[in-house]
Amino acid sequence: MEVRSEKDKMLAGELYQAFGAELFGERQSAKRRCREFNATTEDQMPEREAILRMLLGSCGANAFIEPSFRCDYGYNIHVGDNFYANYDLIILDCSEVRIGNNCMIAPRVSIFTATHPLDAATRVAGYEFAKPVTIGDNVWIGGHAVINPGVTIGNDVVVAAGAVVTRDVPDGVVVAGVPARVIRKMDADI
Repeated sequence: MEVRSEKDKMLAGELYQAFGAELFGERQSAKRRCREFNATTEDQMPEREAILRMLLGSCGANAFIEPSFRCDYGYNIHVGDNFYANYDLIILDCSEVRIGNNCMIAPRVSIFTATHPLDAATRVAGYEFAKPVTIGDNVWIGGHAVINPGVTIGNDVVVAAGAVVTRDVPDGVVVAGVPARVIRKMDADI
């Protein structure tokens, strides 16, 4: 019988325990890199970029994140070209987070892949699981928005400030509210 690591289970979207040595060490490494990144000054742009490229799984051209930034692992985060994230971005990347090209994220946005079982006994025993998040091209996410585990956001979408996105979002719409719902389709002249 094959013994699978907790990391293998995490990446496969299965129940896993996050406090084994391997995953704990990887989170500690990501915290160190986030601390180093957040400690840079506005005059240290090359250092910021170098840290981001070491931390993230992949990073397109002209990717920029304002400090402060927090993540769990970093290596599960993939951002496209012309990516901009304003202050206080949090990404819990226990599963893959893919963000397309030309995306803008306002202050204090949270993107979560980590989730927990509904069954109390399983949850109390320390198990969790993760679902990937995918964000298409040309997306603008407003301040204090929350993107929940397993969500796919299409291309050319605006997520209004304060929205809590709990289900997939089609291309070319504006979503708002708690939970977020489509409030309008995009017009070419706006």
